[in-house]
Amino acid sequence: MKNFKTIALALVVTLGTFSATAQNKKINVEKSSIKWVGKKVTGQHDGIINFGSGTLVFEGKKLKGGSFEVNMTSITVSDLEAGKGKEKLEGHLKSGDFFGVEKYATSTLEFKKIGSKGSDIYTVTADLTIKGITVPVTFDLALGDGTARTSFKINRTKYDIKYGSGSFFDNLGDKAIDDEFELNVNLVY
Repeated sequence: MKNFKTIALALVVTLGTFSATAQNKKINVEKSSIKWVGKKVTGQHDGIINFGSGTLVFEGKKLKGGSFEVNMTSITVSDLEAGKGKEKLEGHLKSGDFFGVEKYATSTLEFKKIGSKGSDIYTVTADLTIKGITVPVTFDLALGDGTARTSFKINRTKYDIKYGSGSFFDNLGDKAIDDEFELNVNLVY
């Protein structure tokens, strides 16, 4: 019984020490950004998606975790002008052909595994959920002074976004859209 009490006390002290040293740092959603680029046979489009919320978890100066929510209803197109296809493309991206934002208003990313590459660069494996489908993604995250940044590609077909995909439809010709799209993420916390 004495050993059990000793083990229990050691566990409480250890957990208390961890929670006291772990720091949650919320991102500034107004200053943080997600820029997207989608390519097709005849060119590409780009735009922005806004964060709803996000937190990075540190133990001292080391990254230990993170979770983010993205407001999918905020998808905008940057390379087209109003009245010249901008609204049409934004509506199509929000439709069921792509992100189905009426039903899936948010997407999430939750860090699952973090490895240090040195010099404030981490390799992160995270669960990315889009349209209710969760698939792991891996990317490098570079930390700065109150900032973090990454770029990575996502295969949209893994999230049941197959519109215009040459992997699923024949004879698309110059209407084919790449299966992968790129995200360039800048976090300010």
